[in-house]
Amino acid sequence: MRFLIVSEDDIKNGIVTDKYFIWTEKVLKSKGVNPRVVAEVTTSSWGIFAGLNDVLKLMEGKPVDIYAMPEGCLFFPHEPVLTIVGRYLDFARFETALLGFICHSSAVATQAFKFKLAAGDKKVFSFGTRRMHPALSAVIERSAYIGGVDGVSNFSAEKYVGIKSMGTMPHALIICFGDQVEAWKAFDEVVDEEVPRTMLIDTYFDEKTEAILAIENVRRVNGVRLDTPSSRRGNFRKIVEEVRWELDIRGRKDVKIFVSGGLSIEDVLNLRDIVDAFGVGTSIAGAKPMDFALDIVEREGKFVAKRGKRGGMKQVYRDWNTLEDDVRLFRDEPPEGREPLLQKVMENGRILKESNLESARSLALKQMEIIRNLGIEGRFLNG
Repeated sequence: MRFLIVSEDDIKNGIVTDKYFIWTEKVLKSKGVNPRVVAEVTTSSWGIFAGLNDVLKLMEGKPVDIYAMPEGCLFFPHEPVLTIVGRYLDFARFETALLGFICHSSAVATQAFKFKLAAGDKKVFSFGTRRMHPALSAVIERSAYIGGVDGVSNFSAEKYVGIKSMGTMPHALIICFGDQVEAWKAFDEVVDEEVPRTMLIDTYFDEKTEAILAIENVRRVNGVRLDTPSSRRGNFRKIVEEVRWELDIRGRKDVKIFVSGGLSIEDVLNLRDIVDAFGVGTSIAGAKPMDFALDIVEREGKFVAKRGKRGGMKQVYRDWNTLEDDVRLFRDEPPEGREPLLQKVMENGRILKESNLESARSLALKQMEIIRNLGIEGRFLNG
C-alpha cells in the first residue's frame, strides 16, 4: 500500500489534467492546428500572489516564455498575474496543474495576509495543516509565511521550506500526566531553553484557575494559551479579560496571552487589543481556493479573448504610493512614475528567476504597511 498521492513525475508529465485537454490535444494534432498564443491567468478578486516556483518547475524545459508578478505581490481583479507565450500544444494539458498551484497557494497567502492585517502589531501563527492533506503541509506553511504570518507549526517546514517551526503544547500532554502542574513543569524542564514557555490553560478547569495555577507553580511562564472550544466559550473576550486581570494583579503583566481554536477575522479584530498572539488554523490552511482562470487573449498576434475577458497581452503598472494599478497593452507606452509588475521569468523553457521566500514575504509586508498608512484596511478585510 502507498499513500494516494500523485507523483511529481506524473504532474510534470501532464497526467494531472482534465480529460477535455486530452481530447483537445487529439483534435488539434489530427488537424495540424497549433497556433502561437498568449494566455493570461486572471481572477475577479484581489489577493496575494503565490505558487510561482511550482509553475516554473512544471513548465521548465517546455518551449514557452512566461511573465509573472513576483510572489507576495498584491493583485487586483482582472489583472494578469501570469502570462504564457508559446505554441498552444506545448502547454495545453498543463493548465490544470498550473492553476492548481496558483489557486491554492495564493488563497492561503491571501488569508494569512488578511489575518496579519487584522491583527495589527500582534503576532499570527499558522496552526492549520492538520485540516488539510499532509502532502500539502509544506505548501501551506510556505504560502502562509509569504502572506505574513509570524511563524508556522508544521515541522516539515524546516526541511522543505527552510523556516523554523514553532509550537506550544497539546491537551494530550497534560492528559498523559493526568495533572496540569506536572505537565507544565515537565515541559519547562525538558524542552529546549530558547522555546517560550506557553502553558495551555483550559484542559480541566476554567481558564482563570489554570492561569493562576501555572504562574504560582511553574518556574518559568512566558505565556498562557487559551484553546477553549466554542461549546465552552460563552463570551470569549470576557474570559480573556478575566485571565489578563488575574495575571496582572499578581504582578505578571509580562505573561503573554495566546489564543487559538476556530478563529475568524472578526475574532482577531475583537481581541487584538487584549491578546498578544493568535494561532489560526482552518481559516488559513483551509482557505477557499482563488478562482483563477487561464484564457487565450491573442492568437497569431490577433486579439481573440472570449466574452468576459479582455483581449491582448497586457502589462500592469503600479503606483507604489497609492497601490493603484494601470493595465495597458504590453506593446503600449508605459505611464510615467509607475513600475511594471509582470517580469519575464522563463524564456523558451529556461528559468530566468526563481522566487525568493524572504523577498516575497517582505513584499507582502511592505504592501500591508502601505495599506495601513493609507487607512484602507477595511477595503481588504471586508472584500
